[in-house]
Amino acid sequence: MSAMTLPKLIAQSAQRLDAAGVAFGHGTQSAFDEAVWLVLWRLGLPLDTDLDEVSRQEVTPEQQAQVQALIDERIATRKPVAYLTREAWLQGVSFYIDERAIVPRSLIAEVLADGTIDAWLSDQTRQVLDLCTGNGSLAVLAALAWPEVQVTGADISHDALAVATINVARHDLQERVQLVHSDGLSSLNPPAHGPFDLILCNPPYVCQASMDALPAEYRAEPELALAGGTDGMDFVRQLFQDAPARMSEHAVLVLEIGNEVEHFMAAFPGLEVAWLDTSAGDDQVLLVSREALLRH
Repeated sequence: MSAMTLPKLIAQSAQRLDAAGVAFGHGTQSAFDEAVWLVLWRLGLPLDTDLDEVSRQEVTPEQQAQVQALIDERIATRKPVAYLTREAWLQGVSFYIDERAIVPRSLIAEVLADGTIDAWLSDQTRQVLDLCTGNGSLAVLAALAWPEVQVTGADISHDALAVATINVARHDLQERVQLVHSDGLSSLNPPAHGPFDLILCNPPYVCQASMDALPAEYRAEPELALAGGTDGMDFVRQLFQDAPARMSEHAVLVLEIGNEVEHFMAAFPGLEVAWLDTSAGDDQVLLVSREALLRH
């Protein structure tokens, strides 16, 4: 094995991933982007390395072998890259991740970062809930976005909460982010928890037909974090029923439903919601007020 340049190794790795038919969507959308992530990480280089600046950098045969072994593992296991590297990025923020929790990729992170939600909040917003917190990424991002709030991250999975605990500590937010084990909202009752001025929720919403068609990369994640029943709305139905009692008077709930907009509209006809723009479109994340839930 002779030496080759870094860009050539990345291109070669991308060709292998593409030929193997691996699925993307856990932080990358193409074989090239995934190859860049894998190669740079394996070689210990920053993930934001300017490839033009390293166009002549040579990779030793030993390094090539290390990269090839990682590409082999990605292809053979079909695990998302984040599980292999034990790191995921959301809105430029780094999070620890492993197989105990879903790989963080919620579109809610976008509307947190760009200030879209701020128009519905006030100087009285103090208590924020991240329901189905998973690895705690949205809870951490909320705490970073609004330094004056207290955040509760809740999940039914003890395993996911163990991962979330790592991320809360990683960002030194132990005093502002509390993690609670709860099946939906069942263990979150005022005054011990709440009432909440803002609820963020990226629930299990994938309908059964979509679950049946998921690529292996998604099946490597905890099914509990994905499967939402026949129409994907099982968790959401219970959430809408239980939420008003845990919300302050002018509170709002931000919910991700992904590609299930038709099932959502069928399940909740007449419910007044505001759809929020994201990179995936304007029908994937919505905002609903406590008043609208009560009227519905």
